[in-house]
This record gives sequence, C-alpha cells and structure tokens, in this order.
Amino acid sequence: MAFKDNSAELKLIDIALIEPDPAHPRRHCDEVGLKGLANSIQSKGLIHPVLVRPADAAGRYRLIVGERRWRAAQLAGETQLPALVRACDGDEALEIQVFENLGLGLRAPLEPREMAGAIQTIAERFESREAAAEHFGRNPTWLNQATAAANLSPKVTALLDSGKIASTSTAIQLERLAQKNVAKADTLIDQVEQLPEGEKLSKTVVDRALSEEGLRRSKKKPAVEEAEAPVVTTPAWESPEPVAATTTAVSAPVAAPTPQPSASRRVHPSKIRLVAEILGLADGDEEEVLSRLVDEFLAMQGDAGSAA
Repeated sequence: MAFKDNSAELKLIDIALIEPDPAHPRRHCDEVGLKGLANSIQSKGLIHPVLVRPADAAGRYRLIVGERRWRAAQLAGETQLPALVRACDGDEALEIQVFENLGLGLRAPLEPREMAGAIQTIAERFESREAAAEHFGRNPTWLNQATAAANLSPKVTALLDSGKIASTSTAIQLERLAQKNVAKADTLIDQVEQLPEGEKLSKTVVDRALSEEGLRRSKKKPAVEEAEAPVVTTPAWESPEPVAATTTAVSAPVAAPTPQPSASRRVHPSKIRLVAEILGLADGDEEEVLSRLVDEFLAMQGDAGSAA
C-alpha cells in the first residue's frame, strides 16, 4: 500500500527504539547546527514530530524524515520522541526524503524582514543582547546580523517596499554603508529614488561602495576625502529587462575576472550555509558569503588602522 494511503499514528517512542535510515541521502550533519537545535529542544521541546516506519516485528522503527531532530534530541538528553508512524517501503521512503527537503508545499520560510522582526521581538524580552543570543544558542554577532533587517531606516525601508532595492540583503548593506559614510549613502539613496519604474539598486553597487569605503579607512585617508561624492556617478542598476544601449555604467575601473576555484577546491556547502547563517544572510550563496567576509575583513582593518 502506498504511503499516502496509510493512516498515520502519533506515538511517543523511546529514542533507543528508533534507528537512522542507512539509505538516507543526507551524509553529513553539521555539529554546530545540531548543537543549536539541541539547545532549542532543551528549551521548547521538539516542535515537529519525526516520521518513522516500522523496521521489524520487535517493535523497532526506522527514520524516514527527521534524523537531525533525532540526533539533536539525544544531545539534549531526551529519552522519548513524538513520532508519526506510517508504513512504506524503502524506495518510497527515499522519495519522501527528497520531497521533504525540496520543501514542495511543506514549509514556506518567513521573509527575511519577517524573521528579523520576530527574532528582535523575542530578543527584547531579555535584559541584554548576550542573554538573548544565548537563548537562541548563538553569539551576539549572529543576533545583530539576524535582526539587521528589522532595524532599517525609514528611507531604506520605503525603497525596499517600493521594489527599488533588489533584496533585503542589499538594503542591509546600504544601512552598513550609511554607518561608514552618511554622505555617500544619502547620495546613493537619492539616485535610487529617481530610478524609473522597474529598475532597482543592485547589491553589486552597494558592495562595491562598501569595499571602497573599507579601502579608504585602511589607507588612513583624511576625513574630508571620506565625505566626498561617491565614486559611483550613475550606478548600474539591476533590471528585469536587458540593459539598453543608453544605460550608463558604473564609473569604476574594470577589474580582471576573479579566477573560479576548481570543483575539488570549493568549500563544502554545509560550511557556506553555516557562515551565511552566522552573518545573517538570507541564503547560502557562496559568492555573497565571500563578498560579506571581504567587507568585514576590510572594515576590521580600517578599525585597527584608526585605533593605531
């Protein structure tokens, strides 16, 4: 009988009676992520039951979905797990695992600003940012990144709502630029406000401005130079339409293409996702993570230079 034709039975099952599926496509469970999930289980319990199927006549069960929850529950010291029991064969179990991880109609993640606002609301219940971060099993840096989208200025929020900024992460970077150079950020915001319908500020433009600002600070240039007009005269905006011949490009030197690492040298995707999560990025895009790390390094170098 097919999975969808079998009724589900909710049970509280001893963890010792549940075994992982050796054929599950997931081969790696990030230890840091597991500890964070274990912290959540210790605090609130298991939010979603695992999905299992009968393994043998002795009353054991095999996991279909929820191995991370099962492992984290053990780290949290749990002895029993809520589980939905449904019979199916191994071939169908694999399909269910794939569909569950694709997220086809199962879960829709909160929009980044919605998530940031929710985390901020929870954090405000605590006496300090450190205590709030500890509640989430993370560090204060993560909390600051995770709530950045909830603290956008009214101008930037209005541009994001109007669709003139490409993404929430672009808006966050624009706020970071304002913290480093208000004049440059205001000029960029004024340019965005004048954009024709359908055109929007590209994250590449903001990232470039941040990188230039970091380089200026690291070279200890006089403050008067930091207040000069932005290097970007007419930025290259992202547009759903092909770039027209009349579009003015960014007035910056054309850098040589960055060599791409070979497949054997690429960073493991789980590490990219972890760093993206720490930085408060909405996804685990490797290029965006690398760009943010470069910005952070340049900013640190600038701060160190200023303190010297």
